[in-house]
Amino acid sequence: MNCIFCRIVAGEVPSTKVFEDDATMAIMDVNPANDGHALVIAKGHAETLYDLPEAATAAVMRTAQRVARGIRDALKPEGLNLLQANGRAALQSVPHFHIHVIPRSMDDGKGLQWPVTPGDPDRIRKIGERIRAHVAA
Repeated sequence: MNCIFCRIVAGEVPSTKVFEDDATMAIMDVNPANDGHALVIAKGHAETLYDLPEAATAAVMRTAQRVARGIRDALKPEGLNLLQANGRAALQSVPHFHIHVIPRSMDDGKGLQWPVTPGDPDRIRKIGERIRAHVAA
């Protein structure tokens, strides 16, 4: 098994665990953006959100909310980001579905911002229609 998160779940690689249930595990990030940066991982291997079963998706989000509340109560950050990346273009660092739970402060010097650029309303509508045609009810 080459997946680092699968090895952590299996207990083969040490981690600082903050929560675990049948479907998820929350661990502290070893390369934290800020103090308190945690990762919520699905226990079953799925590379991206596209591959993750719906039940696992719901379980990961429940755990992310639980960990976020724990971070809020323990560290009192000014804000918090949930970050989830899919694929190399989105800068996914480990090919196993996970959500970063990152406490933030106004002066932490970290980014996650892009310029506000108004879109073309007609283009937005047409792209929305294309997406809607592919979203299952």
